Amino acid sequence: MNNKAAATELDVAPEITSESAILIEEGSGRVLYEKNPDQIMYPASLTKVATAIYAIENGNLDDIVTVSENARSVDGTRVYLEAGEQVPLKKLIQGLLINSGNDAGVAIAEHLHGSVEAFATHLNGYLKEIGLENTNFVNPHGLFDPEHKTTARDLALLTQYAMQNDIFREIFGTVELKWDGETWDTTLITHHKLLKEQPYEGVTGGKNGYVQQSQQTLITTAKRGDLSVIAVVLKGPTQKVIYKDTRTLLDYAFANFHMVSIPKGNEYKTKERSYVTKDIFAFPIAQNEEFKEKITSDGLLKIVNQNEEEILLYPPSGLEITEIKTEKEVKAAAVEEKDPLVNLNGFTLVSAITILGIILFLRFRMSRIRARRF
Repeated sequence: MNNKAAATELDVAPEITSESAILIEEGSGRVLYEKNPDQIMYPASLTKVATAIYAIENGNLDDIVTVSENARSVDGTRVYLEAGEQVPLKKLIQGLLINSGNDAGVAIAEHLHGSVEAFATHLNGYLKEIGLENTNFVNPHGLFDPEHKTTARDLALLTQYAMQNDIFREIFGTVELKWDGETWDTTLITHHKLLKEQPYEGVTGGKNGYVQQSQQTLITTAKRGDLSVIAVVLKGPTQKVIYKDTRTLLDYAFANFHMVSIPKGNEYKTKERSYVTKDIFAFPIAQNEEFKEKITSDGLLKIVNQNEEEILLYPPSGLEITEIKTEKEVKAAAVEEKDPLVNLNGFTLVSAITILGIILFLRFRMSRIRARRF
């Protein structure tokens, strides 16, 4: 993600109360707003986004998990699992994200790696692989530990990654789910108020969190038209503040940005090389912002605004700029197209003349031999 927030390009940037926040466009990762995005924070239950996507990608969703006494007795919000209860892994992930079940988180961790400690080790390695630089988790649920920490930027990157998974997207945006447990039958209702109690147009998913040390935390995904954004807000003093700040960020995004794109097949040339885009590159720009493309010396496509400030640098994950021909190859191809005799099935003109000479000589010899016979 680009470290420069596009908010600097606008006349009025949003004002929020929470201590740390970031707003990004989901596809490109362009930062639209930031406030202390790299400050080390306690995420509380936002941790469960990491646990959920890790379990989806590294577990078998049809596995039957046997709940331990350790999982049953965990503190905080639960889905009231019983020791010995057998639950499909996917159902545990649903309980984890929709109802913020700490017991579901421990059951997932123990099923995948035998213990919470072993799970945390594997989870941290996974998070580093997907690009999180300032995150260390010691449990699957986010209950306070001084070593359990992250940043708003890392959480935005994590959510951006997770939202590429269809199963995660579906669960993350689920508003209600019937829950038939061994001792608890109910309907789980999302804890994210913008999905249910205080609906906001375009919200597609979210997760909230709270422990005393982290205060209120919130991740929200939203889409209007072709603009999809992710807002992360950390350490809000109250629920009212955290939701107000999130609404402010979403309002700001949808009022001030729109998507533009560079088509597949665009070609760019430097002195020695030519490059072509293999995918459509879509990204947001502010209403008063213009952009132009440049190719760097190492073949990256750099998007800058009218002030020559970097907007994005491609290729991000999954996008490439592909080298196609050197200048010498381009000239050789042009000469060949103009005069095909210069290159005849891989032979040079000299080679072609030599072969023609040999053929004529052999014909001459054969005619002499026939003449002698007659």
